Amino acid sequence: MGVTAEARGEREAGERRCWLVKSEPTTFSFDALLAADERTTPWDGVRNYQARNFMRDEMRVGDAVIFYHSNATPPGAVGLAEVASPPRPDPTQFDEGSRYADPTSDPADPRWFLVDVRAVRALPRMVTLQEIKAHPELNEMLVARRGNRLSVMPVACAHLDVLVALAERGDDGRDAAA
Repeated sequence: MGVTAEARGEREAGERRCWLVKSEPTTFSFDALLAADERTTPWDGVRNYQARNFMRDEMRVGDAVIFYHSNATPPGAVGLAEVASPPRPDPTQFDEGSRYADPTSDPADPRWFLVDVRAVRALPRMVTLQEIKAHPELNEMLVARRGNRLSVMPVACAHLDVLVALAERGDDGRDAAA
């Protein structure tokens, strides 16, 4: 039996896919992404095989991204971004001075990949992990599962839409943008 188109990361023309990327705000915040040249940065240093596979095999230019601050008080979704480049080898794996160097990775057959991520806009307010876990339409998100430490993960686009709607509504239920 062959590998399915979905397993190969193939998709229908125009098919929307959504992702969540996590970063500690003291390491790289959404504000840093907004301030980056062209509001874009390579999403480098990912050293988890499953997260690498998502970037290498499934992420495509134009995919929507939720930017999530992890290891923060409180942790939560703070911005929207998009995948801005096709996957390519992560150069930090070959940089001996990088904390992400991998001396076992071969330049002829790189182990680690990245995509560029471009900021779209900050959310009007953070949607905290506590809110995500408490919301009946969001509590099945991977980020809500105990022990999930992936820095890149798929998100149902319906979840992204609900999360954005929550962010646009203030804590008191009114429009946060008003």
